[in-house]
Amino acid sequence: MAKRKKKNRIAADVSPSLPPVQPGLLSPTRRVPADIARPPYAVTGDPGPSTSSLTRTPEELTAMRRTGAAAAEILLRAGEMVRPGVTTDKIDEFVHQACIDAGGYPSPLNYRGYPKSVCTSVNEVICHGIPDSRPLADGDIINIDVTLYMHGVHGDTSTTFLVGDVDEPSFRLVKETARSLDLGIAAVRPGGAVNEIGKAIESHARQHRLGVVREFIGHGVGTEFHSNLQIPHYYERRLTTRLELGTTFTIEPMLTLGAPEAALWDDDWTAVTIDGTRTAQFEHTLVVGDGGAERLTVTPTGECAHDLIAAMAG
Repeated sequence: MAKRKKKNRIAADVSPSLPPVQPGLLSPTRRVPADIARPPYAVTGDPGPSTSSLTRTPEELTAMRRTGAAAAEILLRAGEMVRPGVTTDKIDEFVHQACIDAGGYPSPLNYRGYPKSVCTSVNEVICHGIPDSRPLADGDIINIDVTLYMHGVHGDTSTTFLVGDVDEPSFRLVKETARSLDLGIAAVRPGGAVNEIGKAIESHARQHRLGVVREFIGHGVGTEFHSNLQIPHYYERRLTTRLELGTTFTIEPMLTLGAPEAALWDDDWTAVTIDGTRTAQFEHTLVVGDGGAERLTVTPTGECAHDLIAAMAG
């Protein structure tokens, strides 16, 4: 789940995604068993101000590897559900139960009042799409954003999946967004500036004539869902914060076929491209190590849902 940042506007001559995504019906709020450990905001919805350190202790890192691996497995299995006719509510139902079965809590549930256990963002929805009764259609693309709270820490990861036969511009968008995440991860180094990540992502996006969403950014993550560290996916000269060993955070670029400026639905969550063109997102939780970034949201064998796109891209 991304943090919000400032707005921008660029011109675009790309056609909107038709028909536009419309909100469907919401199912009742799903319950979490009483014996599952909850994050502090689970009851009130208010996470309060961030107070945690940006770096993790060895014990916290061990917990984040375990939690991240479980989140990666849940995302892989959720991706297997993606096909025409499946509703995003069914995906939420699966993710909710999978989090519980793993012994964890679905982090989005009641975070600042969010009503569901996963974010499902279809076509022109940039992020924070609320699962509902809308069935997926052939040719859609969908980002599934899974965050799991377990062992006292959060693991946050997302992938954009293809629904049936997807047109070439959409496939290119998804492929290059996944590649931009890889480049952002490769830019991470101990003592490196945060803006080196955004520079790598934005350079790649511009090369492929894609927009970079500026309203939503990566963030520190660990014992808190969102800490004070901000990770823009564009170059900001003044953002020279240095990354220390043990710092944990997400990189989650959101690229667009058209203008990257966002608008919000009346639900105050669903962010869409203002011109209706499609958008894609990929995300990992990372820690800064001696050799650069270590991906924490992979299975024990090193797999993640992103690999499915890489295999299709060849």
